[in-house]
Formats: sequence, structure tokens, C-alpha cells
Amino acid sequence: MRLVDLRSDTLTRPTPAMRKAMAEAEVGDDVYGEDPTVSRLQAMAAEMLGAEAALFFPTGTMANQVALLHSSPR
Repeated sequence: MRLVDLRSDTLTRPTPAMRKAMAEAEVGDDVYGEDPTVSRLQAMAAEMLGAEAALFFPTGTMANQVALLHSSPR
């Protein structure tokens, strides 16, 4: 049986195909809405959820922090 270690993304190494895909990926500054990959991901998520828009958070912790700040009185 082959063991797959999913504890952290720092324990695995990308395959040659993954490296090629990363090198050839369209890039842009997500902070300014210029990353086409993130923009497509957000549009796809909004469409799947029937929402007007969606936001991508790179971590679950960040998403939870934003959700708490958004729903808590200030």
C-alpha cells in the first residue's frame, strides 16, 4: 500500500506536470483584482452558490476571521 501524507503542503513535492502548470499559469496581482485565475475561481464559486459574488480566502483561518468580523457588532 502506498502512503499519502497530507499533514502539510510542505511535506509533498510537486510533480513535473505541476511545475509546468505553475510556470505557465496566467498571473496577476490578486489584491488589485488582476489575477485571472482567482477571478475565474470566484466567479465559478458565485455561480455554483447562486450568489452575486464570492471571495477567495487562502486559508480557512482567514475565512473564519472575516466571517466573525463581518457578523460581530463593532
